[in-house]
Amino acid sequence: APAADAAPEAAATPAPEAAAPAEEAEEATLDTGDTAWLLTSTALVLAMTIPGLALFYGGMVRRKNVIATVAQCFAITCVISIVWMVLGYSLAFSENPSAGLQPYVGGFGAAMLSGMNMEDLSGTIPQYLFVVFQMTFAIITPALIVGAFAERMKFSAMLLFMVLWSLIVYAPICHWVWGGGFLSDAGVLDFAGGTVVHINAGIAGLVCALVLGKRKGYGSENMAPHNLVLTMIGASLLWVGWFGFNAGSAVGANGLAAVAMLNTQVATAAAAVAWMVIEWFERKKPGMLGLASGAVAGLVAITPAAGFVTPQGALIVGLVGGAAAYAGAVWIKRALKYDDSLDVFGVHGVAGIAGALLTGVLADAAVAGDAAEGANIGSQFFGIIGTIVWCAIASFAILMICKFTVGLRASEDDEVEGLDLSQHGEALHE
Repeated sequence: APAADAAPEAAATPAPEAAAPAEEAEEATLDTGDTAWLLTSTALVLAMTIPGLALFYGGMVRRKNVIATVAQCFAITCVISIVWMVLGYSLAFSENPSAGLQPYVGGFGAAMLSGMNMEDLSGTIPQYLFVVFQMTFAIITPALIVGAFAERMKFSAMLLFMVLWSLIVYAPICHWVWGGGFLSDAGVLDFAGGTVVHINAGIAGLVCALVLGKRKGYGSENMAPHNLVLTMIGASLLWVGWFGFNAGSAVGANGLAAVAMLNTQVATAAAAVAWMVIEWFERKKPGMLGLASGAVAGLVAITPAAGFVTPQGALIVGLVGGAAAYAGAVWIKRALKYDDSLDVFGVHGVAGIAGALLTGVLADAAVAGDAAEGANIGSQFFGIIGTIVWCAIASFAILMICKFTVGLRASEDDEVEGLDLSQHGEALHE
């Protein structure tokens, strides 16, 4: 079977009610309904980064850094598409010829997508489609990190960091969970990327924020978002695109995709309400930024659980995820006084951890099938710790490589002027 067959669909799709006798087993054939849904889902997930995440982040930075922020998201989309096609997909989903390394990283057999053709299938969809669907996940994960170091990292350093991070951190962790690696063998459940995408990006973002240090004027100057309408539009595009992210991870037009879509809607709404209520109580006013942040937190929290829990479970995931993200983005950040510019760790890291743990608690056989039998909070915790440790160590090492080659941070004068002009020679005009 193609190496991609060991990817998310293998873990996400419940076992059939009865296996066909071997002599009656049919050769895998392309299903046009599944293919159509995955083509649509791929476009939806791409729209999460451009324009969704770009607008979400672009509205939250100061006016002098808007172009730089959206340019980072756009450039990551371009560069990581190439990195994934050339080597990332192979490291994540191909077999490693060394049995000792297979649990940890794929091999080079699918580099440049060698050996693939249009007729190859991954389950009931073309393998090329599986490659590009996973490519959109590989794009948005590093793009999420941008929010943690917004307004102070050099564009050249950002590009170098993202290329190395994609190959050294994202691809191996993707292999661990979805490519038949050791976390998959340990029973870790991650339907659409709570561990692979959100905890991974959240921890990397925290490391970046700590290594780069605070923005000039942080805590003394006004750094309020310059345009919350853009942020609302970006959050809305993320919400819509997330149906491709979660329901698309069923890798088929089926009942599992339907429950993942419903769960996504329920959890997102619940988390937005939870954040709003807490903020209303604490600040005496509910804010648009809080509503948007809460919604994204709900999307994050339900991602690992979307195809494993019932809608009733999704409601719990959303409420807890929204509250946890508020605690991470507001209370923890305030207490520890680090400058995670756009709350990547608080929203993606903390809500991702909450969702991953709740997946182990709330996985239901009615949705998850046999996968629910092995679900437990211990294996989920193991997956979380493994991801945190490797991501933190490797992200720090990559930042040091960037620091001693191209340099990490924009100069003080460039930061004061704004990255739009200093890094790109462009400015936002009325």
